[in-house]
Amino acid sequence: MATFVLVHGGGHGGWCYQPVTRLLRRAGHEVHAPTLTGLGERAHLVGPHVDLDLHIEDVVAVLHYEDLRDVVLVGHSYGGMVITGVADRSSERIGKLVYLDAANPRNGQSLLDVAGPMIEMTRPAGKVVDGVELVLLPSPEAGMFYGVTDPEDLAWMADRLTPHPWRCFEHKLVLRHEVEYARIPQFHIVCTSTLATRDRQLMGDARAAGRLWDVDTGHDLMITEPGRVADALLEVAAA
Repeated sequence: MATFVLVHGGGHGGWCYQPVTRLLRRAGHEVHAPTLTGLGERAHLVGPHVDLDLHIEDVVAVLHYEDLRDVVLVGHSYGGMVITGVADRSSERIGKLVYLDAANPRNGQSLLDVAGPMIEMTRPAGKVVDGVELVLLPSPEAGMFYGVTDPEDLAWMADRLTPHPWRCFEHKLVLRHEVEYARIPQFHIVCTSTLATRDRQLMGDARAAGRLWDVDTGHDLMITEPGRVADALLEVAAA
């Protein structure tokens, strides 16, 4: 039995992994899908203190308090920033890292550094609430920004998406244990349409090692193609 910890991206919550979680649990695996502070069912905790470091601490705490080991740690989108920080701080608890159409940051980079144009376009439509700049504001069609087109999925997302603090996206990642982090096997499940924008050497090395899956679907592939994502994760666990 494998242990999966699934970390969501900007504006989402652990809820977005429900279709994948059901499939993994049906296959007999342990699955945790925590929601980061200030988002999803924890949106009431949003405030000036919410940043990338806090989100890294959220997941580190899950690993500690649930006493999870040899974890397959998965991060979607902004979640790639988070899992990289978690792997740096809790490498002894992680067996494999999976970047799910996610940011692949280096030390000292923010999400703004990694995916500037896409992230910048969210800022003009944002707003400031109680001194916190929020972006990725929810709306009935917000799911389309994430490549979702099915009306039922869009309605499901519209009820659950929450604004995301901009501070998280400009906060730079600090790695203190890069050697230990680099020893963790890394896998990539990406959308076919994003391959051309990614680091060619990183993707080439991953493909050559059998650690790359590309899925022809929208950015929220855990919603649009949960079966293919779950199958890929099961292959990762068995690798």
